[in-house]
Amino acid sequence: MVDRELLSRKLSRLQGYVDVLKSAEDITWQKYQSDIRAKAFIERYLHVAIEEVIDIANHFVSFHGWREPTGYRDLFLILAVHGILPENHLSTFQNMASFRNLLVYRYENVDDELVFGIFRKHLGDFDLFIAFVMRWAEEDTKQD
Repeated sequence: MVDRELLSRKLSRLQGYVDVLKSAEDITWQKYQSDIRAKAFIERYLHVAIEEVIDIANHFVSFHGWREPTGYRDLFLILAVHGILPENHLSTFQNMASFRNLLVYRYENVDDELVFGIFRKHLGDFDLFIAFVMRWAEEDTKQD
């Protein structure tokens, strides 16, 4: 069984990041393009939310002693193989990992339309991850 307290803290922190992003309804495309603080806010909160998802995924892999991932995209494959993530949502989380790498390593070439599109259309991906992890944790508890 994974460390429930640690998992709860991480999920709570992730939910907090997502809630803050969802509450930023005042950031329109025009504001995003013209206000460096709005742009930095969105990029940073998306980044830390993805990092939290990756931390949670790494916790599962480490705790259970599953094979070492070759990268962040592979990390989500491992979670799918072990039933934490459904296979039909695997690409969603692998794309999240790729987007994280873009923010971290290619930050000078980040496509504003891509970032804003994720901010407006894909925050639900984090909710999905939280739901999948919580469902798995509940099922794991029943097996104990």
